[in-house]
Amino acid sequence: MADFERYDEEFASLTEQVTSKIKSLDPATYNGVAPPTAEADVKMAHNLLLQADDLLKQMGLEARGADDSSVKRDLLGKVRVCKTRLANLRDDYEAAKTQVERLSLGFSNDISSNSRSSRGSGSKERLLSNTDALHSQSETLANARSIMAETESVAMEITEELGRHRETISSAHGRVRQVTGMTNRARRIVQNMSRREVQQKLILYGVAGTIGLVFIFLLYNMFS
Repeated sequence: MADFERYDEEFASLTEQVTSKIKSLDPATYNGVAPPTAEADVKMAHNLLLQADDLLKQMGLEARGADDSSVKRDLLGKVRVCKTRLANLRDDYEAAKTQVERLSLGFSNDISSNSRSSRGSGSKERLLSNTDALHSQSETLANARSIMAETESVAMEITEELGRHRETISSAHGRVRQVTGMTNRARRIVQNMSRREVQQKLILYGVAGTIGLVFIFLLYNMFS
């Protein structure tokens, strides 16, 4: 499974890059002020996550296509670990993205709590609330897509398993038909042998009877 190993290495590289981008967005690194590259880092992390998701799908296809059952089980286990890793990175990404957007509005968590009484704080808080609601909906949609992808993966595995069972049953039916054919041929052979045995016995009886008649005829001629 050289392709799977290559996909696995690329996935590891992408997740490391995403982790690096998310760390660069940590509020502790820029003292409550969004860095000038924050938006670019957010977009880059998003694109990397999409690439990692595509690679994960390819890894799943390669794993399900393995012929050896033990190898397939190990590969699917690796895919599940990668899915968990990717889901955690998505959560970290969404948290970092939310923080950057908060700071771009002139807020950090501490600043927003201390400036509610200032002019214009009401509209900013409403905007912040709307932003949080949008992020919550985005997370819900992302989780729904992840569940759908996992459901599709399980359905494909079940379909493949059913296909293998169908092939096994068809093969068993073929062997049963072969055994039935051999049994029928053996029965016909036994019947033919029995028929020939009866015929041979009748011939022997006929020959014996003929010999007996000839013997009796000769005796009759000798004593007459």
